Amino acid sequence: MGFLLALDQGTTSSRSIVFDAHGQIKAMAQQPLTQHFPAPGHIEHDPIEIWQSQQQTALAAITQAQIEPADLTAVGITNQRETTVLWSRATGQPLANAIVWQDRRTVERCLALRAQGHDELIMRKTGLLLDAYFSATKLAWLLDNVPGARQQAENGELAFGTIDTWLTWQLTEGAAHVTDPSNASRTLLFDIHRLQWDEELLALFDIPASVLPTVVPSAHVIGTSTIKTLGANVPLAARIGDQQAATVGQTCFTPGMAKNTYGTGCFLLMNTGATPAKSRHRLLTTVGWQLPEDQHQEDRKGLAYCLEGSVFMGGATVQWLRDGLELIETASDIEALAASVPDTGDVFLVPALTGLGAPIWDGEARGLLVGMTRGTTKAHIARAALQGIALQVADVLTAMQADAQTELTQLRVDGGASANNLLMQIQADLLGIEVVRPKITETTALGAAYLAGLTMGVWADHDALSEYWTVDRVFEPTWSSDQRQTMLDRWKQAIERSKGWSNP
Repeated sequence: MGFLLALDQGTTSSRSIVFDAHGQIKAMAQQPLTQHFPAPGHIEHDPIEIWQSQQQTALAAITQAQIEPADLTAVGITNQRETTVLWSRATGQPLANAIVWQDRRTVERCLALRAQGHDELIMRKTGLLLDAYFSATKLAWLLDNVPGARQQAENGELAFGTIDTWLTWQLTEGAAHVTDPSNASRTLLFDIHRLQWDEELLALFDIPASVLPTVVPSAHVIGTSTIKTLGANVPLAARIGDQQAATVGQTCFTPGMAKNTYGTGCFLLMNTGATPAKSRHRLLTTVGWQLPEDQHQEDRKGLAYCLEGSVFMGGATVQWLRDGLELIETASDIEALAASVPDTGDVFLVPALTGLGAPIWDGEARGLLVGMTRGTTKAHIARAALQGIALQVADVLTAMQADAQTELTQLRVDGGASANNLLMQIQADLLGIEVVRPKITETTALGAAYLAGLTMGVWADHDALSEYWTVDRVFEPTWSSDQRQTMLDRWKQAIERSKGWSNP
């Protein structure tokens, strides 16, 4: 006993990791997830593939760990957020493909609502900006565009969920239709102050309340997997959005601590404590997590909020160089190629292939490669791509420090691209602070396992978890402040040229 299974359902893959009671990885299995692009700006996933790949990797990880499903103490779920699924309550079958968080098909709907002056109301209640990134307009689009969907929803026949909700429904064979505050707070339908679905927002987006899941604490047993789905009745003890999970996995439990995850996108979160911090620089205020109500009463029932800045194209930029431009054969090839030149030769790549996220929020911005000369090589472009990722993160961190009115001295990093030493060094140079990579960089899955373990009493409290966090490498900044500022000023010029490109 003491083993914890983390289901980590991401944008490009489903993976499952078995952790032991010391937070160490016992076994891991992973499957890629098919990306569907039915129209420009449309990005979809097959919900059945999501479930089947997650189930298959879970069973594979259990087998590789040489344990039985019954040996698991609990399951924790962490997931790509905002991605929207709509399914039949009777059959459990999705009505359409899931609309992925990166999808931009509802930009015009958001612009229309913004023109009507709804920004302030939405920001005040949800902590979010009115953007196609979030779930509400995706759900409304499904209700309006899938034949018969709206009538079925009005009749109480349909269920909506982000991926945590979809997986929980499948694991329990329809017995549980739930989500947690970290995921609910990404829908544009949830009041993060009252911690409940908001009737005024539901009316604004024309969403019937009957489709919504019940909101429960992030760390809380809501039922068990069935024998059919996982081979044993294992308690489902945690569910949390992937970026909040990574913040837990990095043990950023003290207000003011921050982490950045380099995944498909980049997501920088700072713990702001039990009270939501309002952003003045177009960042998001989001629920971090909610622990069981009997823990940490002084922290408002174990509640933590975060400031968040989202970069849409992080590791996806490298994937584009690999698959779109075919500059590299594998994603890991980019480090050596980029390191073969000392700098970018004044080439800048703005990776706005799906618009620009925080703190700019321009859904009509598009990717830009500028500054090329006859001497420019693919190595310069590769280095500019890494630099473009790091520059976006630098913009977010600058805004975050201004909002929090605190100077960070350290940024904890994780995610697949954090293994790229050159990228991490560029990041430290651009930020002017330490960039610290832990030994276990699977912090998203680790955070889900930590919450499940806290729920089941594997660990007494989050202070016990901090003892497991160990450093792999610290990247120290090497640039002068003048060199850093020159680079940031040049970047701003490139950003301005990319704005509004799809609607000139």
